[in-house]
Amino acid sequence: MNLEMATYLTVMASAALTNVCSAFTRSTLLAGARRVPTTSSSFTSITIPRSASPQSRNQRWMNTKRKPFALASTETPTNDEIAESSSSSSAVTNDDEEKTLANLQSPFLQTMRDRGFLFQCTNLSELDALLNDAASKNESISAYLGFDATADSLHVGSLLQIMILRHLQQCGHRPIVLVGGGTSKVGDPTGKDESRILLTDEVIKKNTDGISKVFQKFLAFGDANPNDAIMVNNDDWLSGLKYLQFLRDYGTHFTINRMLSFESVKQRLSREAPFSFLEFNYMILQAYDFLELNRRHNAKLQLGGSDQWGNMISGVELGRRVDGVQLFALTAPLITTSDGKKMGKTAGGAVWLNADKLSEYDYWQFWRNTSDEDVIRFLKLFTELPLEEIEKMEKWTGADINKAKIVLADEATALLHGRDCLAAIHDTIDTMFKGGKGSDSSTEGLNRVFVNEDDVTSENGVKIIDMFVQLGLTSSKKEARRLVQGGGARLGNDKISDENAILTKEDFGDNKEVTLRAGKKRAGVVELK
Repeated sequence: MNLEMATYLTVMASAALTNVCSAFTRSTLLAGARRVPTTSSSFTSITIPRSASPQSRNQRWMNTKRKPFALASTETPTNDEIAESSSSSSAVTNDDEEKTLANLQSPFLQTMRDRGFLFQCTNLSELDALLNDAASKNESISAYLGFDATADSLHVGSLLQIMILRHLQQCGHRPIVLVGGGTSKVGDPTGKDESRILLTDEVIKKNTDGISKVFQKFLAFGDANPNDAIMVNNDDWLSGLKYLQFLRDYGTHFTINRMLSFESVKQRLSREAPFSFLEFNYMILQAYDFLELNRRHNAKLQLGGSDQWGNMISGVELGRRVDGVQLFALTAPLITTSDGKKMGKTAGGAVWLNADKLSEYDYWQFWRNTSDEDVIRFLKLFTELPLEEIEKMEKWTGADINKAKIVLADEATALLHGRDCLAAIHDTIDTMFKGGKGSDSSTEGLNRVFVNEDDVTSENGVKIIDMFVQLGLTSSKKEARRLVQGGGARLGNDKISDENAILTKEDFGDNKEVTLRAGKKRAGVVELK
């Protein structure tokens, strides 16, 4: 390591240690301030509380009380400035905010607002004008959303972001899907209790190929139309960076004070596990992605979840400081269910979007099992049903709510897997769970695993709890044993009472398959090869 690099790292580490305590105090004060004083480098941001639920399209924002605008700056204010801003009347009132939201002109922002996607946005009025002006000239604005390659399939927690890109394209603008082949080598620390496991280049390549497939189902790719989507990989520019030159060109635009003030960093520092210097660089790399995408593809807008807000506004500021361009950031709320659980997880594990990891039937059942409190919200976010139709369902009560859940399951499944699979799913449900127990019961829509005939004719057979795990009916053998002990496991219509039970040729009888059930609504098929 040369002297210049050693000096830089020493100063950086010293600054982090010196400022960590004061940063936490400062950020707490910032949370209570109504308005942070602006500087020449500041921009306006708006935060939409999750509780703001519309009643009619143009009046929803006028009828809902919300927090005022928050003005963000790259400079950290002093305690005296915060106290002054807290005691003074805000220059931006609730009425101003309500008018801005109610008077949005661009179809994309109207859709984000009306369907519940809009949570935070920088310079909302200017972004609205930019999008609307482009539309009036039959031009498109390019916006991007990043997906790191941490697994070989995205799960339903990423679906909200994919739907945003879909709405963007339908409104005439160009989606840029950024696959994080480069940033996956670092690992996003946001929301994590400890460092991610470092992935090899081979695993990242496999994961990149796996997650890329799903976007073809939601977006139109090509170069024939202005709003045709493109897919890029940040490994193309990040892996070739020269470290010292990168620090000299861009390191001066990031301060430790500022980086420590972001909520994602504060949360990670509060955990017991160490926060590595490698992970701390993730914010800088994400900010640089925005700059690079603006240079390469004229990307003006970054989209993402609200947990990425700090990283996103760093990119907005980097573009202004380095290239003098105005960039924008817009976030959607992090989606949790009504009971506070993170979207995308079930007792059986992650709800994957790739069909080779989760069957169409199980995906449909995930949406069918939505709670009564969430069904209307999810219809707005995860389907393309007209809002007028959804608002009629909002008045449904009693058994009709279950009809709304079926509509949700049908529409969400059709978007991902195509409408053709719905007939088989409904046939399976009708014959298996509504009294049809004959040998001609359809199992076409169920997930299945295959076993060799030799395996089930041997003395040992195949362990049934292993089949529950392979079918995705349970996430582990331990969970499968609990299912058996609780009386929820069945082979066909017979309860499985022995957690050590094996599957033999006799269980198949004259058939080539048997059905395993987990509870009342989940099932899978074991088929002989």
